[in-house]
Amino acid sequence: MKIGGLQKHSLIDYPGKISCVLFLTGCNFNCPYCHNPQLAGDPDCRPAAIAEDEVIGFLVQRRSWLEGVVISGGEPTLHADLPDLCRRIKDLGYPVKLDTNGSRPQMLKALVGAGLVDYLAMDIKTEPERYPEGVAQPGDSAALLASLQIIMDSGVDYEFRTTCARPLVTSATIRHIAQLISGSRRYALQPFRDCHMLRPDYFQGVDPSYSPEEMERFRSIAEPWVSVCTVR
Repeated sequence: MKIGGLQKHSLIDYPGKISCVLFLTGCNFNCPYCHNPQLAGDPDCRPAAIAEDEVIGFLVQRRSWLEGVVISGGEPTLHADLPDLCRRIKDLGYPVKLDTNGSRPQMLKALVGAGLVDYLAMDIKTEPERYPEGVAQPGDSAALLASLQIIMDSGVDYEFRTTCARPLVTSATIRHIAQLISGSRRYALQPFRDCHMLRPDYFQGVDPSYSPEEMERFRSIAEPWVSVCTVR
């Protein structure tokens, strides 16, 4: 297991819980605004791996304080031994939240079926058929749609998320996604934040940011289709 980072505590990554965040290396997407480029980009530039046993030792020490563990990335579902990591964490008594891009529905199905995840968060970047424009080559919309359904049928808590950045996301994008996930529990809209990105050149000549008023308009578009829609 290639663990590229450990955030020792977080109050925002696992809703309602004090958590830590494990960042796994490697990603099959190429999102231009990715805020973890050191995990998703060139393998030669990735941080040195943290030993899995070291992470487990940390979790043992923090059992009286931490309330959950978030597994993020990169893209965690690329790792064949992800179920083993989840099982080791669950055996310590921690609930597990998984962040995913939804590209590996069979892994999601296996994790849910084995009871190894307690919260699922899937990022929906844009309309699935538009992923090849700037997110993934080639785009596999069938896998994304399968993951959406697995998550909504999973019986565990979940949320869908979209980072709102031009030109990947428009009002039409938000409406399309909201209809895809119609009836889902939670949809979070996240404003683009200028930071150290994977592909800053993608935004040359374009202001990718949306104003708070525009984000609220997006929320009003999505709200009728889901149980809860928030702007983070």
